[in-house]
Amino acid sequence: MSGLDISVVICVYTEDRWEDILAAVSSVRAQSRPALETLLVVDHNPALLDRLAKEYKDHEETGEVRVLANAGPRGLSAGRNTGIAAARGEVIAFLDDDAVAEREWLRRFAEGYADPRVMAVGGRTMPIWASGRRPAWFPEEFDWVVGCTYKGLPPGLVQVRNVLGGNASFRRTAFDAAGGFATGIGRDGDKRPLGCEETELCIRLTRARPDAILLIDDRAVIHHRVPEAREHFGYFRTRAYAEGLSKALVARSVGADKGLESERRYTTRVLPAGVVRGLRDAVLARPGGAGRAGAIVAGVLTAAGGYVVGSVRARKGGATFSVVGIEGGSQ
Repeated sequence: MSGLDISVVICVYTEDRWEDILAAVSSVRAQSRPALETLLVVDHNPALLDRLAKEYKDHEETGEVRVLANAGPRGLSAGRNTGIAAARGEVIAFLDDDAVAEREWLRRFAEGYADPRVMAVGGRTMPIWASGRRPAWFPEEFDWVVGCTYKGLPPGLVQVRNVLGGNASFRRTAFDAAGGFATGIGRDGDKRPLGCEETELCIRLTRARPDAILLIDDRAVIHHRVPEAREHFGYFRTRAYAEGLSKALVARSVGADKGLESERRYTTRVLPAGVVRGLRDAVLARPGGAGRAGAIVAGVLTAAGGYVVGSVRARKGGATFSVVGIEGGSQ
């Protein structure tokens, strides 16, 4: 698979992350296995689009870095779909705009595609806390709240139901088979911190291609910034509630059996063990033990509340999303 061409898509939306965006692009350009191209997709921000076009003018002429405007509605899903349509690679990788990839990131992805049945490969996302350390009360089991790999995922190279969108790659043929990311389900820059668009896509993909294999290789590592505002319990609660809303949409689309398959294992095995560890640490007077146990319980209840509200809205037709085919690209 040494000849496999990989395009990297980075979706951006705010000048507040200017330095982070530059760092993300630099980390792609420093890969031991070079990317075919890096596509910066700007989400309805003309000032940022113009600024990035000027910043990467010389690279755009060579095709190494290309700056594009989101061609769809506001939001991460439409931005990714714009990048997919414009990408020339056989594999399309996604990197968050506030993350940096380790040098072997793309090499690990490429290795995963040696098996032609593999349609997606994800990696491990590590938090960079703004305060310099994890808040004592913040449970590792809930690192998905800040867009990172959470305690409970199996280590190594493993087959999974879905990859995590901020550190993931797909064969182009996966989008030919299943369509693009669903709009109306994930983040749009202004509303609640919704998610699950990659979960819905992966389930849809394995239905379209029952032989498809989806992997996570924890050696494909990126480091993701966690701003100070996301280190507080208020954001933790808001994000957990939004996850419940999103999971309700996914379950309505693909059915609760598949849509909540991984979540059942997580809530019945991983989280109870986390509560026990937190309480044990509290008894042993270790910092944050009681807080972590309480946060796990609060997170579960809040997400469950969001799921109930989202399910009611979905049944009433108040929450919808749509899937579009991907046009363009190298195929």
